[in-house]
Amino acid sequence: MTTTVLRTADELHARVRTGRRAVVMTMGALHEGHATLIRTAREIAGDGEVVVTVFVNPLQFGAGEDLDRYPRTLDADVKIAGLAGADVVFAPAVDEVYPGGEPQVRVSAGPMGGRLEGSTRPGHFDGMLTVVAKLLNLTRPDVALFGQKDAQQLALIRRMVRDLNFGMEIVGVPTVREADGLALSSRNRYLSATERRTALALSQALFAGSDRHAAQEALRARAREVPATHARAEALSAIGESRAAADTHAVAKAAPGGPAAVRAAARLILDDAARLNPPLALDYLALVDPSDFTEIPDDHTGEAVLAVAARVGATRLIDNIPLTFGAAS
Repeated sequence: MTTTVLRTADELHARVRTGRRAVVMTMGALHEGHATLIRTAREIAGDGEVVVTVFVNPLQFGAGEDLDRYPRTLDADVKIAGLAGADVVFAPAVDEVYPGGEPQVRVSAGPMGGRLEGSTRPGHFDGMLTVVAKLLNLTRPDVALFGQKDAQQLALIRRMVRDLNFGMEIVGVPTVREADGLALSSRNRYLSATERRTALALSQALFAGSDRHAAQEALRARAREVPATHARAEALSAIGESRAAADTHAVAKAAPGGPAAVRAAARLILDDAARLNPPLALDYLALVDPSDFTEIPDDHTGEAVLAVAARVGATRLIDNIPLTFGAAS
């Protein structure tokens, strides 16, 4: 399909709109993760319009971060966006988004914006929310899509849209991974071959935590179905049902584990990666409530996010995986 490249909001506003407008916001350097977002937007928009924004937002980069070397590949981005189903690529210049220079009035991310990523990158989420607010106003979508890989960003955007009555739907799209599990990211291209091998520890740690969580939940489900008594275990053993007896005994004796065990399983992988060459330098490993990104207590039930951030060489990477505790009662 033909994809139109627009540089100003006036050009975008002049387009005749029919049906729903779905917007995917990016900083360019598009990859399969972005293409998945765009294809999902195409499904949601139907006969409407899909707009992909390409804008490297200077407000999101702190001192010493990679603003200058962040990849800018607009021609390739337009091709990827078009193949995925975009009607428009909106690629404004900095002075189109910030016509008076850096904005004097900005969106504050509040307490959640100071946790995890916000603690490591002060001011990052204020800058992110400010540009998202501006781009939502400039593109005027019915629905906007964001990747769940940036889970804290997604949570803050949802909170901003709800708290400030923006009046559009926000859709989160699951993380896209490479065949070896590494979450797709524009920054993956910075990794050498040996650094990439080390970087796999991020997803491996998340999967280890998820596996531990799944085992715990299965054990709890079995405990609800099988009376976990010593007498029953002995009776089952006496009639030769050794596996059933072992399961019953395991349910009776197993420690609850819970969030602490999930964190510990993930941490083992990350500790091993810290001894690799090159090493993984951990920023944080956290198991948090997605509503406010505070650490969950041991008796938590409901949704949670296991999140990790680390540096490998000069490249900083993030990843996360959603979990649900106590799914059945």
